[in-house]
Amino acid sequence: MLAKHQLKRFMGEQEGVTKYHLEFFPSPARTFPGLGRLDGWHTLLYRLRLIGQDPTRYGGLGYGNISQRISPFDSSLQPLRFIISGTQTSHLERLGGEHFCTVLAADPHHNRVVAQGPVKPSSEALTHAAVYALNEQIRYVLHVHSHEIWSETQQLKIPATPHDVPYGTPQMAAAVHRVLRSVDIENCPIFSMLGHEDGIVSFGRTLDEAGHILIRYLALALSGIGGQATGISGRSD
Repeated sequence: MLAKHQLKRFMGEQEGVTKYHLEFFPSPARTFPGLGRLDGWHTLLYRLRLIGQDPTRYGGLGYGNISQRISPFDSSLQPLRFIISGTQTSHLERLGGEHFCTVLAADPHHNRVVAQGPVKPSSEALTHAAVYALNEQIRYVLHVHSHEIWSETQQLKIPATPHDVPYGTPQMAAAVHRVLRSVDIENCPIFSMLGHEDGIVSFGRTLDEAGHILIRYLALALSGIGGQATGISGRSD
């Protein structure tokens, strides 16, 4: 269990506020391979209240987002690209093409994101980019808010970014890279953001892989057996 001082919001700023410099090119909504699956997992996470909007949480702003990496996957060829749910779309139970945009480039060092679509990208786009940059096999990232998992970070032995690192910043992207480079991400494809109240991120080679590890850790947190989480694999095969 986290100490009481860690259970408080560590920053006097609102959740869900974009902090990076965004170059955005409006374009019509479009469908893309995997849209239905992304919507299905978004809906499940919404019903579990891991994604959504609640007037009693985070100043009433929406929370949580979902993304999918797109080809070419060899990041040496060009900046990695991914599709991500738009900022403040998490209050919706179902998502369509009009609720996603494409991140064409993300540069944490210069706090810059380039995107196009019918809606601007989530405030956590830089964090998603940092996860994808770890390994070309990572194809999906889920960012949710779960107080149950977040408050049991130590018991569940989940890697965590420091409590003094704010979300959606180059510092967070750097912290994600540093923390996940020190662990076996294949067997622990999840981390907690201690400086982002209730913030949890999971990822995987498949969408089911990213989603299943999240649900499994939620079940462990709710059952109070966090100490048995060691060695849980994110693989769904």
